[in-house]
Amino acid sequence: MSSPCTGETSEACFHGCCRAPSFVQSPKSPASSSSTMTTASTSQYHFTMAALSSLPNITPYFTNHESLPGLKESFSYFIKAFPHYSQTHRTDQLRSHEYNHLQTHACLDYIGIGLFSYSQQQRRRFDPTMASSSSHTPMLSDFYESHFFDICYKPLSLKSQMVISRAVLSQEQELEVKLRKRIMAFMNVSEDDYFMVFTSNQSSAFKLLADSYPFQTNRNLLSVYDYKSEAVESMVESSKRKGARVNSAEFSWPHMKLQTKQLRKMLLMRGNKNNKGLFVFPLQSRMTGSRYSYQWMSIARENSWHVLLDACALGPKDMETLGLSLFQPDFLICSFFKVFGENPSGFGCLFVKKTTCSMLEDSTRGSTVGIVSLVENPLRKDASLKSKLSEIDDDNDDGECRGLDHADSLGLVLISTRARILINWLVNALSRLKHPNSEDGHSLIRIYGPKIGYNRGPSLAFNVFDWKGEKVDPTLVQKLADRNNISLSCGVLQNFWFDDKVDEEREMGLEKMSFVVNKCRDNKRERCGIVSVVMASIGLITNFDDIFRLWGFVSRFLDADYVEKERWRYLALNQTTIEV
Repeated sequence: MSSPCTGETSEACFHGCCRAPSFVQSPKSPASSSSTMTTASTSQYHFTMAALSSLPNITPYFTNHESLPGLKESFSYFIKAFPHYSQTHRTDQLRSHEYNHLQTHACLDYIGIGLFSYSQQQRRRFDPTMASSSSHTPMLSDFYESHFFDICYKPLSLKSQMVISRAVLSQEQELEVKLRKRIMAFMNVSEDDYFMVFTSNQSSAFKLLADSYPFQTNRNLLSVYDYKSEAVESMVESSKRKGARVNSAEFSWPHMKLQTKQLRKMLLMRGNKNNKGLFVFPLQSRMTGSRYSYQWMSIARENSWHVLLDACALGPKDMETLGLSLFQPDFLICSFFKVFGENPSGFGCLFVKKTTCSMLEDSTRGSTVGIVSLVENPLRKDASLKSKLSEIDDDNDDGECRGLDHADSLGLVLISTRARILINWLVNALSRLKHPNSEDGHSLIRIYGPKIGYNRGPSLAFNVFDWKGEKVDPTLVQKLADRNNISLSCGVLQNFWFDDKVDEEREMGLEKMSFVVNKCRDNKRERCGIVSVVMASIGLITNFDDIFRLWGFVSRFLDADYVEKERWRYLALNQTTIEV
């Protein structure tokens, strides 16, 4: 294994020691190095072997969607390989009782933390007997059910709100006070050490910090993202206006491994020994599932960087694994959505360490927001509407975040164990799909980032290729998945490099890849790759049925005529043409 400090998980292919296909990555066999392997690495080896045995071993690859085992048979192999999965049955009970809208839908496009449950939303429906006119009932019902709360913009700058926080807090509405305390407790952040403000979304939090950070004196912005992030781009744009020098970590293609030597070199850059700038660091990629060592934060701080920890891609209880008292990031950003699989709107949260807030600048560009109940919102002037909402609120506690309560009740171990098992089964299953009768034996799926591995994250970036080896447009895959009640995301991988020009030219044609040329590497201008991908993410209540349905859907691309058949099927059902 690599050093636990700055290296990433070592994952090498088996070399003839098992019958696994070549896509597998795993630690070495315990028999070959039993004297030096730790208990942890032994466990990881056994986990990898379990993942490999989680499908019927009829053939190394599946070349026809009709040859896939059924749900019942697949689940029996799955449970045999991962008997501990049965200990997570409380999650299935929770899904059945609180999220029954997912019975026929596989929701694999939500990343973040849900505040409320679907059943909680349903209970907020307005009683028609309360309305003076039934014609207004549906509108009021739908409005109240979907909103939960209102957002009001505050005219104060980030620094001003930090300085007069006590006065601000005393004027806050009851719901905002409740949510702040609940979120800080959930995120394991102490009110003694950090201030917290609400923002309208994740991007607003990044921009607000960039507008307030003194880039004129702390000139550098260094980020670690293997994908294109709208939030990070908003920070980059704001920082450049203030004269910042922007750099990003580099990744190797196609496994998207962090190039640790290059990152260390950038963190140890010569020049100012003090106040080097802002280091923006996620603990894992929300697209590829790559995980990065906590120790990068320590290295950055030791070399006079301020550290922003991006916790938006972390699982619901992952903050419990991070000792903030040990790493002490200067800033932390996270985001919350309202209801999993139903309502992706929500807000962002920016935490600022109290010992850091004095160095922030006043800025009028960004703003924080306040959270108010629908009744408390001073902008709602309709007295009759407020009266009706007040009647509903008597039976509903807006401050009750049942989504967070559910995560707390399940706990870190159960949530992380379940996600680890599901994502690795999915990686294994997708990698076993291969086109029939193709000269070069083209695989149907290409996975970017870590393959099978104990320490991989719960997100997966991949693309589908047809029997000729040509890439299927990710937006088309997403659209067809949606027709099958499977929600996927599309995104863009970036900041990866090729060491070999021949590989670069080949991949450019295969992936329909584009490049940016305004990147400097070792004082030379070189091309940095950009490629679009499909993404699936395992959430708090994702189950085996969800990932099995995704596997079955993707396998249909083994049929060379699948896309054309779908075009004609849609035409027959809807009597209209559609661009697929």
